[in-house]
Amino acid sequence: MAGATAIAFLFGLVIGSFVTAVAHRVPRGMSLAGPRSQCPSCGAQIAAYDNVPVLSWVLLRGRARCCGTRISALYPLTELGVGALFAITVLAHRHDSVAAIAIDLVFVTMLVAVTLTDLERRIIPNKILLVGAVLCVVIAAPTDPGGMPERAIAAASAGGLLFLVALAYPAGMGLGDVKLTATMGLFLGRAVAPALLVALLFGSLVGLALIARHGASARKMAIPFGPFLALGGVVAMLVGDQLINLYLG
Repeated sequence: MAGATAIAFLFGLVIGSFVTAVAHRVPRGMSLAGPRSQCPSCGAQIAAYDNVPVLSWVLLRGRARCCGTRISALYPLTELGVGALFAITVLAHRHDSVAAIAIDLVFVTMLVAVTLTDLERRIIPNKILLVGAVLCVVIAAPTDPGGMPERAIAAASAGGLLFLVALAYPAGMGLGDVKLTATMGLFLGRAVAPALLVALLFGSLVGLALIARHGASARKMAIPFGPFLALGGVVAMLVGDQLINLYLG
């Protein structure tokens, strides 16, 4: 099992590098097929040996080889984060089927991508959600056909609930959050319920902390909700069914 976890971590590093490209290019309408990565400062093409996850950033001491511009630590941190999430997912679900683990890895990848885009540009791209949903259905339909009705009901219920919230409070909830929640229901099934609870809990705690620090002016601060949904999604993916069974018991 240690070998599989290590492979998952290394694979996650590579996917993490891809996720940073997705989060940068998709919201800007750029193609993922090309051109090759370029320095955002001087426009020089980045060599393959300078694009090795984490290692290149460390060897370059966080600066571009071409012009010396500082490279954000967000890149290696994202790569390490995805690697860690892949390793934890494989370890936690080691008794599940390969298809179930594959769905979870797609889910984690999607959540990290939308977290980055929501933090940077306050948007959750439809293309990322659509690709994630299609991959989930393509893997789940032939390998777990009996679970598809639950996934569909969870997607409709969770998305519908947040849609009502968005209608009642449009300034605090965007349609991107609604679509993300529906997609999470497709991946998680009934475990989307604890995912929403975790998201609302941590979102409320951050909101209260901002009010305590900034007073009434904090009510005018825009806080992206996507990262909180992503956090809830990861928690639900790992222990969502256990939380539901604990509650029902």
